[in-house]
Amino acid sequence: MNTEQPQGNTALLLELVTYKMPFGKHKDSLITNLPVSYLEWFAREGFPDGKLGMLLQTMYEIKLNGLEYLLEGVKKERFR
Repeated sequence: MNTEQPQGNTALLLELVTYKMPFGKHKDSLITNLPVSYLEWFAREGFPDGKLGMLLQTMYEIKLNGLEYLLEGVKKERFR
């Protein structure tokens, strides 16, 4: 069994754990800490344009597919 972490776009993962929601009910919350229900709302109503929308949609897909473990190593590295 391969126990290595998958390689991917670490810059994107780093943004997910450092970028804060700029508006709304969860203003100043890290994108990675947003509740699934909030991300589901965006999925139904439409993600914003630009970088924020891409980050929200990526976080939605990560949570939807149970891939939060991908962010753990980035969080540890960032906040140590």
